[in-house]
Amino acid sequence: MKTLVLKAGRDKSVKRRHPWIFSGAIERVDGNPDSGETMLVKSAEGKILALAAWSPASQIRARVWSFDPGVTINKEFFEKKLKAAAALRAALPASRHANAMRLVHGESDGLPGLVVDRYDDVLVAQFLSAGAEHWREAILDALAAATGCAAIYERSDAEVRGLEGLAPKTGWARTAGAEPPAVRGNSQAKRCPIVEHGLNFRVDVEAGQKTGFFLDQRDNRQRIRALAEGREVLDAFCYSGGFSLAALAGGAQHVTAVESSAEALDIAREHLAANPLDASRIAFEKADVFAYQRLLRDRGRSFGLIVLDPPKFAPTAAQVKNAARAYKDINLMALKLLKPGGLLATFSCSGGVSAELFQSIVAGAAADAGVDAKIIERFGAAADHPVALNFPEGDYLKGLLILRT
Repeated sequence: MKTLVLKAGRDKSVKRRHPWIFSGAIERVDGNPDSGETMLVKSAEGKILALAAWSPASQIRARVWSFDPGVTINKEFFEKKLKAAAALRAALPASRHANAMRLVHGESDGLPGLVVDRYDDVLVAQFLSAGAEHWREAILDALAAATGCAAIYERSDAEVRGLEGLAPKTGWARTAGAEPPAVRGNSQAKRCPIVEHGLNFRVDVEAGQKTGFFLDQRDNRQRIRALAEGREVLDAFCYSGGFSLAALAGGAQHVTAVESSAEALDIAREHLAANPLDASRIAFEKADVFAYQRLLRDRGRSFGLIVLDPPKFAPTAAQVKNAARAYKDINLMALKLLKPGGLLATFSCSGGVSAELFQSIVAGAAADAGVDAKIIERFGAAADHPVALNFPEGDYLKGLLILRT
């Protein structure tokens, strides 16, 4: 087997079982590995530390499959990993309330670069690393075997794939010769129907954000549902209306749902129509949230509950400075729009923004807004998005529930 040898003193993270090996830590490569090929990882002293997938185009030059040198990376390896991932999700309480789950969460499931979401009987897979791409066919076979799902749609179109030297790839990877379930009975839009805590959604697996739906916010949507009764709600960056519908179902007096994407708002309206909710109590607004918050301020509007769930402002540390300004801006305006005694649920999914930094930004926003506020709860991703202790980077979603006093 071809070998990757680390520089002296640069093996600490691997010994602590972190799955990423950066180019700067590598002393030499013995052999000429192909992209995604499995390699032995050795210390400068020659000790075998791990088995990893080679990625010649990325700064993350190798991603660890296993820290046990006795393991063989083959089809059986992926069958075992995926069976374990499926069993973990089946045992979660959420499986009793939803038929859509994150099935594989990359490094935190021991499968770097692989993300798989399940929407009823349809899987959506993302192969985002050279190693995952190398084993694509074996992984697809193992996914079908572990879940019984015959339909698998590939959404390998995230920007990170380009850093691996891989071209975007989308399309039906498995259909078992039948028409994919996601398109049956819907001639106008390709949607996969799912249910979450009694609410009906229609997931666009082909063109929706990420794999089509933000499953990581499942528990937080349910929390907003519990907090919304009798409140006037502002759902900023509402996307396809998940938080908006949860607030309506929870008895919100009225919901203003703001989103800049007309396509996302069309899906949000489909979601509303698919549920027995009072459509007169929600208004969908196509607008830039930054500008619309100021418009609301100028109109003297105020709200009892505001949800801020913006897109990823800082994918990497290089964008943190600009992202911090954006987060402060929207939170400052939200706190000004919040009634005394009102609640702000504010989120960041930016991996480059730590939980500590995010809290500091929101605290600065409250100070500049001239309001007194306190944290009464913290939010994170749902349990089907586990965070491996050796991979803190997997803890990307952070949120605060703020009470304006």
